[in-house]
Amino acid sequence: MLVSPRNPLNIGAVARAMANFGFSQLTVAAPYEPHWREAQSAVGAEALLQSAKRTATVAEAVANCTLVVGTGTLTHRKPEQPVIKLPDLPPRLRSEFAGGGRIALVFGPEKHGLTREDLSYCHLFVEIPTSAEQPSMNLGQAAAVCLYELAVRLVLPQAAHGLGNDAADNAKTSAGAASGNLDLLAGVIDQVMQAARYSPASMRRANQHQLRLFLRRLNLSALDARRVLGFFRRVLHRLRQP
Repeated sequence: MLVSPRNPLNIGAVARAMANFGFSQLTVAAPYEPHWREAQSAVGAEALLQSAKRTATVAEAVANCTLVVGTGTLTHRKPEQPVIKLPDLPPRLRSEFAGGGRIALVFGPEKHGLTREDLSYCHLFVEIPTSAEQPSMNLGQAAAVCLYELAVRLVLPQAAHGLGNDAADNAKTSAGAASGNLDLLAGVIDQVMQAARYSPASMRRANQHQLRLFLRRLNLSALDARRVLGFFRRVLHRLRQP
């Protein structure tokens, strides 16, 4: 998934890298350039680019994903989620797929990468090892490096060899809660906090940010997320009673 990419050529380069390594589902959130589907750099990946999904926000793009992985370098950045080295990522993804999960690998805009707000929707931050003398990478190159690493290390059934594809029907463990359901839960908890006058209104945005991070750290199953949601809805109902 690409967040607010500026240059259509970079989007095309990512699409080409996906085609090179067998990945097929691309989502572009809030792109700057309206004609990005026409990128000439998507050689051999024109169909993939045409079928790419466009969303207005990061939250919408990852709503059905159970594991969202942000990418970047740790230079000038202090992630608020667990950090994992790129070579160590495939086993984590394999485990998620085995549980019936859906995964998003997220890349930020060329100018500054993923923002703190973007990363609040991520469960993990994967570090792409680079030289300290030149820590930043071109968007297309970063995507190619990550996709190559996953393609050669991730041993999955062919049906599941694509980030975001449905997991095999014979998954043995329960899937985690989808990102959209966690956001729904965070919204209800936020309403409970407001109804209980937990903190000043000026702190609401900061509390919402921390809630998104906290719920993703819990690694709730889909069933547990529904149970917790039901609990907070009942609490909210009681708080709103005259």
